[in-house]
Amino acid sequence: MPGTALGFLGLGVMGGPMARNLVKASYPVTGFDTDARRLGNFAATGGKPATSVAEVGRAGEVVLLSLPTGDVVREVVTGSAGLLAIMKAGSVIVDLSTTEPKVAQDAAAACGDKGITFLDGPVSGGEQGAIDAALSIMVGGDAAAFARVKPILTCLGRSVVHMGGSGMGQATKLINNMIVAANFASVCEAWALAVTMGLDPATLHEAIKGGWAGSRVMEETVPRLLKRNFVPGGSVDIMTKDVSYALNMARTANVPVPVTALAHELFRMAKAQGKGPQAQPVLISLWEQWLGITVGGETSR
Repeated sequence: MPGTALGFLGLGVMGGPMARNLVKASYPVTGFDTDARRLGNFAATGGKPATSVAEVGRAGEVVLLSLPTGDVVREVVTGSAGLLAIMKAGSVIVDLSTTEPKVAQDAAAACGDKGITFLDGPVSGGEQGAIDAALSIMVGGDAAAFARVKPILTCLGRSVVHMGGSGMGQATKLINNMIVAANFASVCEAWALAVTMGLDPATLHEAIKGGWAGSRVMEETVPRLLKRNFVPGGSVDIMTKDVSYALNMARTANVPVPVTALAHELFRMAKAQGKGPQAQPVLISLWEQWLGITVGGETSR
């Protein structure tokens, strides 16, 4: 499908690599970000930089979004200077951000009134997955529009699955992040107990990673603990926001989610201590403070 003119809004940790992968796949991509450095990086790899949301909307038959919150998505799509005021009937917006089902459903209804299709297509896989075009993409919305944009999305991810109507992509992502958040918390508390008991944290990883406790979250977390590397791809801020959306969804559905609620409180505690911009495994610092230990580095060896 190269030749389809694409727009891309949001060129950050996730959006930047995704937009560059579309350029590599020979799509003409016009992109915009409020951060000039990000925009420059995009231009340096062959993308066409824009000066506004409106310029992207005019340039793209399909416009992809990678934005920080549902409020920003609402403003970019339906605000007075948003995409709905610019894009032509028959065009498609694909929101790769993580928001809430209602944000997607409201946007889809507003877009439909203008003859524009809105798909919610949040992604999972973190920064490295975005760089490697190895993301999982879960899409909600019109099935025909999904079929139209799937060749584009396969340039970004290894798994591209249609989940149902509007909002179902976001519902899937929030359930994904419920599991991920609890797993981060579980790995951190387990490694804190291990060090307290005198186990070597690296040897513990080697012993159990091939069993049922093994997971992608463990493989992301433990090397970061050992090296004290909390430089983000994903961050405490992002996880706290995403899990708050999941809690809202669960309350609306009247489904109790006590494990998710506890994980959310732990991330909120780390955020309150100023660790919001750091990677999720920095959650270990809560146990380190409580127990007077350090997991990883030289002091635990």
